[in-house]
Amino acid sequence: MTAFWAVLAAAIATSMAGQTLLKAGSAAPDFIAQLLDWRTILGLALYGGAAMLYIVALRRIPMSVALPFTAVSYVAAALIGHYAFQEPLTVMHLGAIGLITAGVLMLALA
Repeated sequence: MTAFWAVLAAAIATSMAGQTLLKAGSAAPDFIAQLLDWRTILGLALYGGAAMLYIVALRRIPMSVALPFTAVSYVAAALIGHYAFQEPLTVMHLGAIGLITAGVLMLALA
């Protein structure tokens, strides 16, 4: 079972890497350039890889646990957005991150 949790963690990390590359690719001057940007293409490929990993994780982890557990990516997205793209991280954001973290911990301990 532990291996499937590692696969779920890899799916989340791969998805976040893909999301970060999609954001980086959005700096292109127009939509067509964005679609053809190497960061967008690699980001989409990582998203596909993340989906494949998630499918493997679902073989042994109940969907009612696995899907909510991916909320960890919301926390990662806020932190990556703040540190890599200088997006604001307000008190409201931090409160939401705290609630998400508490929810994921409750799921993990259930």
